[in-house]
Amino acid sequence: MSRGGTPSDPFPLNGFHHIEFWTDNAYQSAQFFRTLMGFAIEGYRGPETGVRDTASWALRQGEARFIVTGSLFPDHPISRHVLEHGPGVHDVALSVPDAEAAFEQAVARGAEAAYKPEELNGGGGSSWGRAGIHTYGETIHSLISSDGSWPPPDFEPFADEVARPVGLARIDHVVGNVGLGDMDRWVAFYEEIFGFVLLRHFDEKQISTEYSALMSKVVWDGSGLIKMPINEPATGRRKSQIEEYLDFYRSPGVQHIAILTDDIFRTVGEVRERGLMMMNVPDSYYADIAERVGEMNVDEAEMRRLNILADTDEGGGLLQIFTRMLQDRPTVFFEFIERRGATGFGEGNFKALFEAIERDQAARGNL
Repeated sequence: MSRGGTPSDPFPLNGFHHIEFWTDNAYQSAQFFRTLMGFAIEGYRGPETGVRDTASWALRQGEARFIVTGSLFPDHPISRHVLEHGPGVHDVALSVPDAEAAFEQAVARGAEAAYKPEELNGGGGSSWGRAGIHTYGETIHSLISSDGSWPPPDFEPFADEVARPVGLARIDHVVGNVGLGDMDRWVAFYEEIFGFVLLRHFDEKQISTEYSALMSKVVWDGSGLIKMPINEPATGRRKSQIEEYLDFYRSPGVQHIAILTDDIFRTVGEVRERGLMMMNVPDSYYADIAERVGEMNVDEAEMRRLNILADTDEGGGLLQIFTRMLQDRPTVFFEFIERRGATGFGEGNFKALFEAIERDQAARGNL
């Protein structure tokens, strides 16, 4: 069943479909996700399949689906994009019942077209409709109507017998960073185009440390399938993490992707063992951890060992952790999150998280 927006103004959305990364080496990026995070390679598109200028790999774990794409030539738009921004998220694709109808509705409401509706048909009988619209920076939203098949129809299936999943289930939320004064503009974009509603608003008093601050508003589809926090910097004594991102990505863009897991202890234990580097949390965070976790029934010593954060809200608890940056530029990273009834984003952990980010910023000389 398609959901979205508000009962009086629905936009037909079924959830996140996939995330596409543009990178300088798609093969190596696919191996990163496969080896360290347990994503299975399920498809390939490139010169061997008749595509002469790019190479792409399609990956999946649970319902979380990624595509990594790189260019084979220096004058290709992907190469120019990576030169300017570094590796990053190009497409936050959304699932819809009818791509052409959704595209026409979005454009009628003021969205700028990224590419027009088209059909993809695969040799095995799979079929997709797709179209694209622009959002903040150079990011796009593809609108995908499919028969449930994966990989995309124009990919050659790949049987992966190497990947070992770590319990990741689906994309929980995608966070965007925009410039100072632009947050409300993009909140309005999602309200007007998709009929999203404001779920939460955090000001500079709620998200701040001694040195820096930011503001954030969370828009969602009304059902919880799609949640999209949008951040902008706030005035502080030193450079905020959002300013650092904008300096190095050189435009607004996706800052991090949160992926849901049913067992964060298993997930984090396995990715750490494989060598995925995580943000470090000081021991002082765990001094009052018993009050934070309440009735969540977790192993506090294991939380400390794995650097897992905990928070609660009116709905229940959540556990979360953040990776280090995925590339040399301090731009994109991942969050792993286990929800135990909580609908929030770990507000009680904001200070600890931001101080951890600031320690890394200071080490880079960017605070």
